Parts: sequence; structure tokens; C-alpha cells
Amino acid sequence: MKDKYRYKKAVGPENIIALAVLVLIFVLLGARMSGIALIRSMFSIAYDLLMNTVFYIMAVAVLAGALAGVLTEFGIVALINRLLSPLMWPVYRLPGAAAVGIVTTFLSDNPAILTLCDDKRYCSYFKKYQLPALTNLGTSFGMGLIVIVFILSIDARPGDPVGLAVAAGVLGGVLGSIVSTRLMIRRMRKIFGTAAESDVTREETPDVSLIDYRETRVGSVPRRLMDALMEGGASGVKVGLSIIPGVLVICTLVILLTNGPGDPHPGVGLLPWIGEKLNFMLVPVFGFTSPDALSVPLTSLGSAGAALGLLPGLYQSGKVAANDFAVFTAMCMCWSGYLSTHVAMMDALEHRELSGAAIASHTVGGLTAGIAANWLFRLLILIF
Repeated sequence: MKDKYRYKKAVGPENIIALAVLVLIFVLLGARMSGIALIRSMFSIAYDLLMNTVFYIMAVAVLAGALAGVLTEFGIVALINRLLSPLMWPVYRLPGAAAVGIVTTFLSDNPAILTLCDDKRYCSYFKKYQLPALTNLGTSFGMGLIVIVFILSIDARPGDPVGLAVAAGVLGGVLGSIVSTRLMIRRMRKIFGTAAESDVTREETPDVSLIDYRETRVGSVPRRLMDALMEGGASGVKVGLSIIPGVLVICTLVILLTNGPGDPHPGVGLLPWIGEKLNFMLVPVFGFTSPDALSVPLTSLGSAGAALGLLPGLYQSGKVAANDFAVFTAMCMCWSGYLSTHVAMMDALEHRELSGAAIASHTVGGLTAGIAANWLFRLLILIF
């Protein structure tokens, strides 16, 4: 992997431009509300998010991680992988081994696909043009389990079919993953052709097939069960801690841009104003209940955890409804913060120059996921 940092001159044009941009942002925000009110609102939003949202998401992640640990330890994940493998070529134009990537990222987060790609044997299942598309495939399912469990755990109003909305969202997310991955595959075939074998150089690993065998812990069944629960829960703690910067920084900014002067945490109301201007397009395409709903998919571009942090407040204030949850499930799962991870993931796959193609393909995939989820939910409502 290339170096993460590089050297620049201590003083240059970038310093002046960065300072000017920061001052401009605070001036524009301060023009709508006083400077003291702006700072007070920022800190109160961040504190509220930390105490009432981040720790709740962490609790969900710990339980989901414990469940994922048990499913992995006792072979249920391997069984799901075996069932999914025959679908991979006709659906994604990828070998059956790619199903392992879907399951691992669904149970954890986007970069889990890189753990597999560190295995030289795993990479050998792929042609050179197929390997970069694993970034799009893995990102499409990253944090899927946490997104689903979190939305289902929201205290829904009587009569709101949240479960049906989540089901429509998952189906929409799968459709988005197909579009994103197939677009990336199509682009890679033009660049590399279809004959070249993968030339990614990885460290040597034990000569055991990841497809035919699975790794388990040593010990009795009760001991393996407890170890799987504890280690899976610990991985959930890591996920919960890792989302804190994204939730606090991104959500604070988004809430400031979403809330109006009369809200408990006052803001400038910019995103609803933009949403109103685009309402003629957003309602038929995504079916949003209010312009404020636009803030969730925009936030998921940078962090799925931050996007989830917006949901309880929007739902309790009546700004989103069950139909919005379908779109949110699809886009949060499919996009899952890809703008903040795609470059690093492509760099780890030694194809950083293809990051633009991966991001463009995934943008289309996420939009497809949201649109599909909206219309699938309407169809399911008619059936059920």
C-alpha cells in the first residue's frame, strides 16, 4: 500500500484557501444565527448524539456482532455462502468465491472485503478485471446487519409497517449492488480484457481453501459458543467506537443545515430549502415524506452510522414515515459511507487509479437502490 501521507511546503496557497473557506463557512452560518448560538448548538447537538445515538448504535452493534460471531463459528455463514455461490456468476459476473465477501461485509463493514483480498489463494479465484469490482460489491453490503437491526429497533408508531419497509429496502439494496458491481465489471473488462489472471501480490497463507473449509475455535462447544459471543461483541464495540467521529462531525453539520431556528437544536434550515426546490423530483422518485428526509441519504455518502443517527429524531418529529425507511435501508446499506472508504479500499487492492470509476459506478448503484426500494415498498403494501 502506498504511503498515507506526503510532504508539502509549510506555507503555501493551500493555507490561505483553507483559512478562507473555514471563515466563509462560519460567516455564512453565523449570518443566519449568532456566533454564540451557533457554537452552543454545535456542542449540544454533538453531546446529544453521543449520549442518545452513538451508544445506542454501539449496543446494537455489540449484539449484532455477537450474533455474527455465533453464525460464523458454527458454520451458518459457510452454509449461506454455499447457497449464494451459484448465483454469483449470473447475477454479478463474479466467481462463487465473491459470496464470501457479501456475507463478511454484511456482518461487519466495508473494509472486511480487504481481509479476504489479503489472502493470495482467495484472489486466485478472480480474473484481473474482476478484482477491483470487489470494492463495489463489499461496500454494497457493508454494515447491512447493523442498519437492518437498528431501523427495526426504532419505536414505531402503531400501524407503521417498518418491517415491510426494511424488507423492501434490503431488496432495493441488492438491486443497487448488482447495478454498481456490473457497471464496474463492464468498465474493468474494457481496461484489462477478460483473459488476464489476477496479479495481486499477497503474503503467503496456509494452504487451505477458504471455499471448501472454514476456520473454527479450539475447544468444547460451550467454550466455542462463549468465545464467539464475547469476541463478536467486542468487534461490535470497535464498530461503535469507530463511528463516533463520523456521527458527531457529519451529523452535527447535517443537523445544523437541516434544523430551523425554532427547533430544539437550532440551525440554518438549508437542506429542507434545497429539498423543497427539488421536491418535484424527490417525491415521485424516492417518495420522501418531507424535504428533511434528503439529509439521510446525503449523510450516508460519508457514514452509514451517521445517517442512522439522524433517523430517530426525524421519525419522532414526523418528518419521515415508514415508506422513507425503505429508501433509507437501501441507500444506507448500499452506499454505507463509500465516499470515505472507496479510495482507501481501491488503494489496498493496488488499483487506486480506478477509484473514480468505482465511485461513479457506486453512485448510480445507490440511486438505483433508493428508487427501487420506494417502488418495491409500494408494491408490497398492495400485496400485504
